[in-house]
Amino acid sequence: MKKLRYTLFIIIALLAAGTISAQERIILLNEGNWQSDNGRVTYFENGSVVSNQWFRDKNGYKLGDTPNDIIQVSDNLIAIAINWSNIVQFITPEGRAVAATEDVPNNRKLCSDGRYVYVSSYGHECGTTQGMKYFTKGYVAKIDTQNGYKVVAATEVGYEPEGIALYRGHLFVANTGGYAFEEDHDYETTVSILNAETMQVVKTVDTHVINLYGKMSQSGQYLLINSPGDYYDTGACCLVFDCEKALSGDADCFVKLECAATYNCPLADGRFLAIGSRFSYYTSEYTFDYNLLDPADLMHSAGVVGVSEIGIGTLLNDLKQLTMPYAVYQNPYTGYFYATDAGSFAAAGQLVQWSPEGRLLGKHKVYINPGHLLALPPDGQQFSGIREIVNGKSADGKCFDLQGRRVATPQKGHVYLRNGRKILAH
Repeated sequence: MKKLRYTLFIIIALLAAGTISAQERIILLNEGNWQSDNGRVTYFENGSVVSNQWFRDKNGYKLGDTPNDIIQVSDNLIAIAINWSNIVQFITPEGRAVAATEDVPNNRKLCSDGRYVYVSSYGHECGTTQGMKYFTKGYVAKIDTQNGYKVVAATEVGYEPEGIALYRGHLFVANTGGYAFEEDHDYETTVSILNAETMQVVKTVDTHVINLYGKMSQSGQYLLINSPGDYYDTGACCLVFDCEKALSGDADCFVKLECAATYNCPLADGRFLAIGSRFSYYTSEYTFDYNLLDPADLMHSAGVVGVSEIGIGTLLNDLKQLTMPYAVYQNPYTGYFYATDAGSFAAAGQLVQWSPEGRLLGKHKVYINPGHLLALPPDGQQFSGIREIVNGKSADGKCFDLQGRRVATPQKGHVYLRNGRKILAH
């Protein structure tokens, strides 16, 4: 019954968004091997890999060393963080390079408000329009895409900051302290909150969970933050973090779950899909968690209710067949599912595709360590990655919840559909 309800929900939601027959266009970042300068971009469209060196095809030169995040900034702009090359590369949705900045070394993750791109960095220096800035810990840089792609501000947060998200004009940054094993500091346990306009730290939330590392997904006011632990005695886990509660000063703004969420993504119904990769140096072995997480239920029940099995078609069984899962993703425009398999980490990996109902559609050879995916809007649709903030009823009165039901008055902090776009009521 749950499977049927989910399938019906997907169909209704996609009909409401007008995307059920839309084309699939996916950009995939292949990290390559660290320090080998062999990062590549795969372009996938409508069931086929068009190219496994798309950036080079379009621009005549290599992308760089270890690309580790990609976001769409606006209708005509995409940003890519290329960690070991110390480059934030900007391209058009057609793949053409338009600008790059080398002012943010050791860059990690990205988010954007449509004009500014915010970048977390493990580094200790940053070139800005006010001159070079130096930091003891890591920092967040703010790049103005309408002012020569220059860094206009940079602010220190915790050691080795990783995931970054934007909610109600504030940046939420997960600090890892991931170099604790080789540097003179401990693992971090904090989430830094910055005013995105002023770039001032306004609050620091101590989660008491170490090493908040890796992919951080956002669903409305909720974040999913992974912790791999220390790979020895402190095990992997994850946090569901409520940005709204954190901004209001509520100390109970997160819940800790004893499952890992190494590779995760938001789903159309507001839940998170998470694959947890657990590694132990004691055994030199990996174990995995596979879960659906409902952030609202988890927050309301203090973590008691909201974790369930992945009951979407054959998705769970197919994911368990992967040698080494390396990414999971749902196309926000069409509902199609994707995952990648890194295999041995040293040879070509795979991109796997499912229908919105969880039917396996195909496996495709890509490149080494395929780890980061971005869906482009189908032809005739606008980019909807930047959530539109609305008050009360939509301008045309046609607002739907994520189950396709008409909503007269959107509720604060909830995600809805309007004119084929996701909106966040505020």
